[in-house]
Amino acid sequence: MENITNQEYKKIYQKASPRSPLLKDVLLAFLVGGAICALGQGLKNYFISRGLDDKAVSSCLSITLVFFGVLLTDLNIYPKIAKFAGAGTIVPITGFANSIAAPAVEYKTEGLVLGTCVKMFTIAGPVLACGLTASVIYGLIYYIMG
Repeated sequence: MENITNQEYKKIYQKASPRSPLLKDVLLAFLVGGAICALGQGLKNYFISRGLDDKAVSSCLSITLVFFGVLLTDLNIYPKIAKFAGAGTIVPITGFANSIAAPAVEYKTEGLVLGTCVKMFTIAGPVLACGLTASVIYGLIYYIMG
């Protein structure tokens, strides 16, 4: 390999990299993310109309959205939506469900334990670990200051 400078490498990289249609990407992310959130709001209104209290509504809503995220991932629909909408599918709870389910679906041929169960947390595992650690630290601070 030739010795090239950082500036030469940057020119080669910029020439080979396609330009991102930023406005289109932002609009698609906004519309699809908004549609997912609107679906969530519709489900919330439905659960409230069925007479559930706030705690039950939150639980039912989370469970339903996670279920749909995992189901659409397993049917290979969520990845297609994500490819189309980009970041619009990452932020909602369905994106979190997808990040856990996608590796599990991908590695299910390796078996239940070594495939599905082990690979399920390859992406979401660090997020869960950091979130749990932060919540414990916050809880301790709250208890001490409390």
